[in-house]
Amino acid sequence: MFANVPTVLTPLRARLLLVLAVLLAVLAPTAPGAVAAGKPETGTARPGAEVVAVTRVADRQIDLSVRSTALGGRTVDVRLLTPDGWDPNDRRHRQHWSTLWLLHGCCGDYTSWTSMTDVAETDSLRDVLVVMPEAGWNGWYSDWWNHGQGGDPAWETFHTKELRHLLERDWGAGSNRVVAGLSMGGQGALLYAARHPGMFKATAAFSGSAHPLLNEESIDRIMGFFAGQGNDPLRVWGDPVAQRRIWQAHDPFHLAKRLRSIPVYLSCGDGTTGPLDPPGATSALEADFNRQNHALAAELERVGARHVTTNFYGPGTHGWAYWERELHASLPMLLGTLGVGD
Repeated sequence: MFANVPTVLTPLRARLLLVLAVLLAVLAPTAPGAVAAGKPETGTARPGAEVVAVTRVADRQIDLSVRSTALGGRTVDVRLLTPDGWDPNDRRHRQHWSTLWLLHGCCGDYTSWTSMTDVAETDSLRDVLVVMPEAGWNGWYSDWWNHGQGGDPAWETFHTKELRHLLERDWGAGSNRVVAGLSMGGQGALLYAARHPGMFKATAAFSGSAHPLLNEESIDRIMGFFAGQGNDPLRVWGDPVAQRRIWQAHDPFHLAKRLRSIPVYLSCGDGTTGPLDPPGATSALEADFNRQNHALAAELERVGARHVTTNFYGPGTHGWAYWERELHASLPMLLGTLGVGD
């Protein structure tokens, strides 16, 4: 009714409205997560990812609770193992640290590396920011196909875009990055390095799913993982025949050319009882991944990769004792690529 009636402001009324606006701005409540004790100011809410809570869990260990658009607005956690001297609150003199992304495997979570290995006590990691993000029980470091609809979960988008930008804007992460992971996370480390050229300067995969399209056994095994927790396995990459191109786009073997210019570290046991196993332990999963890693190593050689290190150590199953050992074995290459410890 009043849309077309012009509003005439007297000088007195204009001044009163200005004062009212200033008072409202001052008295308005702070947006949740915008400013919190012990964390840097993140400003107004943005689409993408935002930190909604911060928890100090141990010396040099910080958990960020991150709400993500790529994950349908859900909140997931990211653990940071911080370097000596890290202080993201010091905006005037903030240092941007070289970054190691450590990716967990299937059935694990963002706490796996710190709870199952000595990563938090490793002196060579006191000069880098270690990022250990949540990736879902069986997220497979992928933006799920969801029968052609896409959307939640989009783990790859969350990690490589939302979280990366958030960490580099507010939490002291620099653009000098390497990535490593185990099992599902080993595949993720290879995928992220291959699918995002220039993002990571080196990659390492320990007992990784390096060629899920190797044969029917390999396909059936990963489809079994996709079906975990009652999930429709076709949601992840679709059908391995009908959606073959999607599968190939998430198979490190088929992305080998994109890895040939960076250092790559591959390691795996053969699934038989090894020196770090209880007597009689075997692993068909490790035996499958061993064949996959040999295939990827051969393909990397074929396409001319010059910086490939392999440790196919024979007897050994799919277990943390080997992954901790292999992380330490790969750190000289990973940190050397970052220029840390020179």
